[in-house]
Amino acid sequence: MIKEIVGIQWGDEGKGRASHYESKNAEVVVRSTGGNNAGHTVVANGKKYAMHLLPSSIIRDEVKSIIGPGVVVDPDVLISEIETIRKAGVKINPQKLFISGKAHVIMPHHKELDLLYEEMKENKIGTTKRGIGPCYSEKSDRTGIRMYDLISGKLTTQKIEETLEKANILLKQRGHKTFDKKEVYDLCMKWKEQLQDYICDTQPIIMQAYKNKEDIIIEGAQALYLDIDHGDYPFVTSSNPNASGSASGAGIGPTLVDEVVGVMKSYCSRVGEGPFPTELENEMGDKIREIGHEYGTTTGRPRRCGWLDLVMIKNAAFVNGLTSLCINHMDTIGKLDEIKVCVGYKYNNKEIDYIPMNREKCEPVYKTFKGNWDTSNSKKYEDLPENAKEYIKFIEQYTGVKVKYIGIGADEKDTIIK
Repeated sequence: MIKEIVGIQWGDEGKGRASHYESKNAEVVVRSTGGNNAGHTVVANGKKYAMHLLPSSIIRDEVKSIIGPGVVVDPDVLISEIETIRKAGVKINPQKLFISGKAHVIMPHHKELDLLYEEMKENKIGTTKRGIGPCYSEKSDRTGIRMYDLISGKLTTQKIEETLEKANILLKQRGHKTFDKKEVYDLCMKWKEQLQDYICDTQPIIMQAYKNKEDIIIEGAQALYLDIDHGDYPFVTSSNPNASGSASGAGIGPTLVDEVVGVMKSYCSRVGEGPFPTELENEMGDKIREIGHEYGTTTGRPRRCGWLDLVMIKNAAFVNGLTSLCINHMDTIGKLDEIKVCVGYKYNNKEIDYIPMNREKCEPVYKTFKGNWDTSNSKKYEDLPENAKEYIKFIEQYTGVKVKYIGIGADEKDTIIK
């Protein structure tokens, strides 16, 4: 069976947690899109692991963890992350971790260009400035360096110079740091030395697992509303983290996917700029942020918080072809006495139940629910307080998608199967 885990809000919904939970029965997990601008936090057996490039399954010794072709890799970050996870007691070896040779490399000039491009924009995007966008740009321009290039023996200072040429001209013009081809080449050789044992063609591994009828998990990054085609453009990432894009980034055809699990929070949060119709810029928003510990795994930035927007979720269900939902933070939202949910928008003097092109002009229409529920003693769905079950049932009814997983705490053990 092939199962996809995708985010259906603005990221940070708990995809790593969901993916790690699913990986206990899987043989292969593929991280498929994005770069180290996406962070996953996994809590297993009371121990917390923060990951940025490694699949969340890496802490399971019996699972093959793959960084797929659709990912852009910062080798310095990956090397550091491997070392950190090792120090936490996790074994990492070339029989367990596989990095696709087709994945593109985030080079030093990509990060500098990221800084420059953000400076040049009148309306800031809120990029993490980790070089993700410029790396994807060079990939599309067909001038990028791939992980395979590091180990092929064909990477030369001439190739590096070609890659740097346009970047250095612009950086110099704008008074930014420029890069020396020999220094960058030497850095690539350092990366090769430390990562070469993990770099391979990951396609045969995935195809063999499928042939053997093994369970495969596609671990998505970011979320639909950060998708470059379907998100809140231009306040988006540089790849396609929707279900189709995530399958493509893993190297798996859409008809081979059996399940698509959409991961969401029981409320909304967002990092960076962009429209957020249900945002609470008040004490209630601050309260949700503190109760839910809404600070970025990758950046540490405080997240913007607001009520759940079901118009978004219903749209995400269609675009991703969701077969089920995973709702996290049910314990968090239950600490509030009264909870609101967006069920439509007032837009151009009309009430609508879809997402218009200009969401910044949307005024949310709310339905109110009773909160004040305690999930701490719930082991199964039947144990949940009636108010919590009413909340979940309404989400199913509105979106037309069944809820399969309910997160009531940070640890993977705090998961209820419905």
